[in-house]
Amino acid sequence: MRSVTYSMNVSLDGYIVGPDGGFDWSAPDEEVFRFWIDDIRGVGVHLLGRRLYETMLYWETAEQERSLDAAELEWTALWNPLPKVVFSTTLSAVQGNARLASGSLAEEIERLRAEPGEGDIAIGGATLAAEAAASGLIDEYQIIVYPVLVGGGIPFFARDERRVDLELVETRTFGSKFVYLRYRVAH
Repeated sequence: MRSVTYSMNVSLDGYIVGPDGGFDWSAPDEEVFRFWIDDIRGVGVHLLGRRLYETMLYWETAEQERSLDAAELEWTALWNPLPKVVFSTTLSAVQGNARLASGSLAEEIERLRAEPGEGDIAIGGATLAAEAAASGLIDEYQIIVYPVLVGGGIPFFARDERRVDLELVETRTFGSKFVYLRYRVAH
């Protein structure tokens, strides 16, 4: 069965977006960007909330707008054809290899798990991930911790989430600045 994985960059104090809505502090360096490129290779479908979907739309046309370096071209070549399911109550259409969710998050995950296919089901966006976590649908959490305190904003973990015991699966330090943590939900 395909695993559901929630992966994002996070500030040391636990936020994916600061109080001003900004996330410029989470721009990856080359080593971290390479990590995310390698990570996306293991994803079979990506579930996104509206805000993350709109942020990631940049990659749909990035190649046309400016010259990209080799890593950005590689990311674009992997990201754009990747199937995406967007959860939104305000969007009426999506672009690229995306579709609007036709059911609830739990229904979509159940259907995707039942389909033949390779790669994880990735979830991006704290609001969507909070809904999945509240329903016990997340199998793994992958976090790259950035050495910055942003003081508030959108938390990586929902504050009202139930207790979930986790097993540390992997750690990695990038240079002397960033730390990757991968946890599997203990059953």
